[in-house]
Amino acid sequence: MRRKIFVLASALALLATSACGGSSDSGDSGGDGQAEGELTEVTVGLIPIVDVAPVYLGQEQGYFEDHGLKLNIENASGGAAIVPGVVSGNFEFGFSNITSLLIGRQEDLPLKVVSNGVTSTGEQGADFGGIVVPEGSPVTDASGLAGKKVAVNTLQNIGDTTVRNSVRVAGGDPDEIKFVELPFPEMPAALENGQVDGAWLVEPFLSQSLNNGATEVASNFVDASPSLSVAQYFTSEQLANEDPELVESFRTAMHESMAYADANPEDVRRVLTNYTEIDQNLIEQIRLPHFPPEVNRESVQTIADLMVEDGLVDSQPDLEALYYE
Repeated sequence: MRRKIFVLASALALLATSACGGSSDSGDSGGDGQAEGELTEVTVGLIPIVDVAPVYLGQEQGYFEDHGLKLNIENASGGAAIVPGVVSGNFEFGFSNITSLLIGRQEDLPLKVVSNGVTSTGEQGADFGGIVVPEGSPVTDASGLAGKKVAVNTLQNIGDTTVRNSVRVAGGDPDEIKFVELPFPEMPAALENGQVDGAWLVEPFLSQSLNNGATEVASNFVDASPSLSVAQYFTSEQLANEDPELVESFRTAMHESMAYADANPEDVRRVLTNYTEIDQNLIEQIRLPHFPPEVNRESVQTIADLMVEDGLVDSQPDLEALYYE
């Protein structure tokens, strides 16, 4: 778990500590109550996707070290693995979409959101996620997806919730959609070979599919809210209660990292080559999300309302219990 990394001045000590990632700068305080030259090591559960670029940029810019933190990043396939990792204490912090977090809190998992993670652009046809149909499809808008097979990466989550809403907004019957669970990387091919009639895709798979001739029929995040807070960084309620200074340090560093990413999209594209396998040419094409530091609580309430309407949860989620103050 967490341990202190003491940064020493001598060359011998530097060699001894370099393997575990100790900083060589012993002249400044770690900040936020840290002793001089001392960093607290924390593990963060992430998914190697576009959305988490601010964490890597924050490391480059030294924001986490400025606040006394050294990050160990553990990659996972999705939020389903990260949530139990945080609850069990294997991760101090994690990243997951808002629907998974709301469901987890509704099931009495002790989760606390500490920072925004990623937000939609708010622009129809120019968001980092969208619903597409294959080339030549008779479907021209979201209403035409009623009665069709539509791929989402996880059933009963933010994908089918927001797709249903787009169909509803367009005048179709969301109850008639036949959802198919597929990993995002498999969706472009599934569209081309007729395995599904439509798919909800996020970048870089959205641009890949559009390059292959698919047509975008709706921006489902934008249909849900003009500025939807799609995913967030979170911790356990236990850690928030036991070490509020640590949580505050992470939150402050995360806010600085988010603000930097939002203001420097060219650096977001550059850092993607460090931790993803996205082709360089595709990186230049993809639509980037927005990275405002603060969560849009109104947009989260919209998702909570849709979850109740679609039967994902039996009662209204308690947003106040989910967020760390």
